[in-house]
Amino acid sequence: MKKKFLSVLLAGAMLFTLAAGCAKKEDSKKIGVAMPTKDLQRWNQDGDNMKKKLEEAGFTVDLQYAANDIPTQQNQIENMINGGCKVLVIASIDGDSLGTVLATAKEKNIPVIAYDRLIMNTDAVAYYATFDNYKVGTIQGEYLRDQLNLEGTDGPYNMEIFTGDPGDNNARFFYNGAMDVLRPYIEAGKINVKSGQIEFDQVATANWATENAQSRMDAIISGNYADGTKLDAVLCSNDSTALGVANALEAGYTGDYPFITGQDCDIANVKNMIAGKQSMSVFKDTRTLADQVVEMVKAIMEGKEAPTNDKETYNNGVKVVPSYLCTPVFADANNYKTILIESGYYTEDKLA
Repeated sequence: MKKKFLSVLLAGAMLFTLAAGCAKKEDSKKIGVAMPTKDLQRWNQDGDNMKKKLEEAGFTVDLQYAANDIPTQQNQIENMINGGCKVLVIASIDGDSLGTVLATAKEKNIPVIAYDRLIMNTDAVAYYATFDNYKVGTIQGEYLRDQLNLEGTDGPYNMEIFTGDPGDNNARFFYNGAMDVLRPYIEAGKINVKSGQIEFDQVATANWATENAQSRMDAIISGNYADGTKLDAVLCSNDSTALGVANALEAGYTGDYPFITGQDCDIANVKNMIAGKQSMSVFKDTRTLADQVVEMVKAIMEGKEAPTNDKETYNNGVKVVPSYLCTPVFADANNYKTILIESGYYTEDKLA
């Protein structure tokens, strides 16, 4: 009986040791992924792609969404740090809001990759993975320049401007990229912004929210275009703002749809492109970005320097953050099938 009891104890101890060993092994490859919200389609896709690619690479993933609430995201990241995550991948809600919690990550030697949105004013950020955000704006500005034939005609053409959340560092890159193309035409009188709202602080959209863009566009239409004045173009930095603009136009504008730019190729916006209610959307294939982040995580976990292709552009106020920039392209009604469907990003039935 005693021998049997000792055997049982030994077996139990071995099982406990194996379980502990497995847990330890699993924890040693745990990656925290913090996303800002589920309210926008693109963040759901980003989170899903990231989790899938990291798991395929053999990592365990703690994926959290913060419902666009800064304290929630701070708490989620703190839990990731205390929960044994070895690397943090963070798409911040507000780039200035994470300095305190990331100081803890640095103390514990947990590297941080800023994902798509640069985290500001902290030296805890090791790397930045994003698309070339200035180029996104440049593509939008050049598209409107070419569609309005600003080089070949005198105008003036009426245009309005919508960019993103002032707490998102990317919003300024998008805005600057587009305005570096378009501002000379504004100054030359070929583009007229009837609302007078041109500068970043005037055209920013809190939380990139569709309803905020729609409310502001409603007011612009009422004050400037209700008398039948033609609106020729609307520079929108992304699809959620473009959707708000399109909703307002449908409700209160009687003229032909203006040229409207966007970004992210959200399903509702691609449908609007097909229907002629939005002209284009800059496509940022999040599968490519997820692949690149996985390579960065792998390198970090192996004690190597992560691959980057830009060590000059992105200064977060404390340091220039080594970055990897993926290349964006634009989709419109003419090429969306090639860009979005043939690539496997969407199935055709989703856009029907």
